Amino acid sequence: MPGAGSRIPRKAASPRGRRRAFEVTRALDVALRVFWRKGYEGASLDDLTSAMGINRPSLYAAFGNKESLFRQVMDRYAKGPAAFVQEALDEPTARAAVERLLFGAAAALTGPRNPPGCLAVHGALAAGETAQGIRKELVARRAVYQTDLRRRFERARREGDLPAAVNCADLARFVAVVHHGMAVQAAGGASRAELRRVARMALRAWPG
Repeated sequence: MPGAGSRIPRKAASPRGRRRAFEVTRALDVALRVFWRKGYEGASLDDLTSAMGINRPSLYAAFGNKESLFRQVMDRYAKGPAAFVQEALDEPTARAAVERLLFGAAAALTGPRNPPGCLAVHGALAAGETAQGIRKELVARRAVYQTDLRRRFERARREGDLPAAVNCADLARFVAVVHHGMAVQAAGGASRAELRRVARMALRAWPG
């Protein structure tokens, strides 16, 4: 083991490696917006390759098939435009977490630089046989989101931040339904102000 003062020589990254990493990141961002606008089934391979500036063999080599690309896009979406979800769960109280979540959603769903609505909602429009894997993927991701909410509320109940009688599973489902409903409304043209009013109304039902 090297001593505290020793230095381990590092192999310099090649310009080609750095360029490839940058291009992959950029291509994922472009694909994200194509899927966001058109949904999983609505986005054809021609749509994706044209927007990403690559051909089909390059897409397959870098990302696998269309389903694999969409999963990678969803991961990037969760860490980018939808990062407010995890940030909200880190708030010190459960009510503050839900407030940040719903108002964050109102902002994200109506951002001027993004398509209206939510990528997960648009992706859920997948209906054909070839999209069943994606449908199951989105159902699973929504279930994880709802579980994360329930666990956050259970922690709040243990800490005395929520009344002991609160059903945390029901509360998590309620918040998830409001959030997803806001996404549908945004896709249909609801404004940020309208969604913020929905958030305020939902918070009036907060237990205790």
